[in-house]
Amino acid sequence: MSRRKPVAWKKCLQQRLEQYRRESYISPPSDVPRQDHLKSSLLENMIALRQQFSNSSDLLNRELTVCGLKVQLVACEGMVSLQSLSELLAEPLNALEGQMSSPQQLLDWFRGQALLALDQKEVCTYSQLFQFLMSGFAVIMADGLDTAVCFGLQGFNFRSISEPSAEVNVRGSREGFVEPLRINMTMIRRRIKSPRLKFELMTAGSQSRTDICLVYMTDRVSEDFVNQTRLRLQQLPMDIVLESSYLQPFLEKHPYSFFSGIGTTERPDTLCAKVAEGRLAILVDGTPFALILPYLFHENFQTVDDYTHRPIYAAFARVLKYLSFYMTILLPGLYVAVAVHHLELLPHALLRRVMAAEASTPFPLMFEALIIQLIYELMREAGLRLPRPVGHAIGIVGALVIGDAAVSAGLIGSPMVLIVALTAITSFVVPSLYDSVTVLKFLFILAGGFFGLFGVTLGMCSLLLNLCSVSVGGVPATAPATPFNPYSLRDMFMRSGWRFLGKYVFHIEDVPGSQMGDKRLHGQESAGEEKMDG
Repeated sequence: MSRRKPVAWKKCLQQRLEQYRRESYISPPSDVPRQDHLKSSLLENMIALRQQFSNSSDLLNRELTVCGLKVQLVACEGMVSLQSLSELLAEPLNALEGQMSSPQQLLDWFRGQALLALDQKEVCTYSQLFQFLMSGFAVIMADGLDTAVCFGLQGFNFRSISEPSAEVNVRGSREGFVEPLRINMTMIRRRIKSPRLKFELMTAGSQSRTDICLVYMTDRVSEDFVNQTRLRLQQLPMDIVLESSYLQPFLEKHPYSFFSGIGTTERPDTLCAKVAEGRLAILVDGTPFALILPYLFHENFQTVDDYTHRPIYAAFARVLKYLSFYMTILLPGLYVAVAVHHLELLPHALLRRVMAAEASTPFPLMFEALIIQLIYELMREAGLRLPRPVGHAIGIVGALVIGDAAVSAGLIGSPMVLIVALTAITSFVVPSLYDSVTVLKFLFILAGGFFGLFGVTLGMCSLLLNLCSVSVGGVPATAPATPFNPYSLRDMFMRSGWRFLGKYVFHIEDVPGSQMGDKRLHGQESAGEEKMDG
């Protein structure tokens, strides 16, 4: 009995915590009316529509008479192209002769005879009607019909296609994703002209009802992984979704890890390359950043230019990026650890210079490193948030003035300024990991200051364990380095030529250690494909 009591007590505590979590969480309210179905009375529909919109000023409606039937044309201001509305919808309705004696005949004319818009939908509920109205559709409702007809006549303004700001390349495409979802879908379809490429539209957010799109190749993606991701998005407990980062914590297994198994990209060509490997991409309306899952850790050190330049230069660039990453997180901590706890490791000439510089400063070395790193982050945030001309001036002038003044006043040693400058340069070599390395370099400074090289080594082991625990869809983020597979290294630290890479079709579920099911949505594997069984 004494052995069972702690188990029962622990189980009871877990049940209480789970019950408290369910009771404390409030589900986001929905703005869908209780009486969701459209009425046959046009007046009742317009009254309910105005009530749900709270008489918003951007809701426009115009009553028309078509063949003796009362018709309401409804749209949101600024969302519909007025030229397309007049040419494709208003003129054909005005030219319609009096052959429609009933609302059903008018509906049949919309269905089978009129070609007013290529994207034409019929809705019978208010929730569907709101979704189409706020997406730039023009809606026609007739008296006597409990169905509304929606026409895709979008005409809202958006940013034109331009070069992506976060993924600059030397060679290759200059096109980057934009905010409208349909434009991004078009850029992907232009690059993969295959019927196996599928776009699956969904909505996220009970209030925003943001359009999101799953992009995958039906003959290469895992069916179980697609179903699992779709279920998580459908059960998303959020009322507003404004960016793809809102979805990311709900799709990864360890949302509080330093590294993520989900990548982002602004480039259509990068997304197409990942989708062709059997991955799943998620586009979100209103943001140019698409999600790619699963995403391996070593892919943070790869760029489009690696595949446009010669393999020997691509290998050199990748090794340089790996060195920059480790320098960013380890260099300040190693300097503090050696200068505080292991002075015997320094050469005599360097030791004299370091001791002379630190003897004139009033702060301990660890505190000095934290202060100068914090000042650098403050200057970076100030230059990033201000307008670009002012931001560049503050970043350059601030660094020169503050750094020189701190050394001249004897508050900070000149070797520490050099360490911070090297760390700042190397941190921008791998921009996708900047958030992680910013936090890690502070932690390694603390570990080196308190425990020396033993603390840095212990922190590095903990970091590797944290990285090895990251996985998305059963694919470890550290693959193919661990579990190790020599064949998979052909595109990791070094890159083989296209004569070799183009021979086989790579699938993400074939990497060593993957637990992703290999059941594809459509049929069997492609001819010439080689499995990597590790």
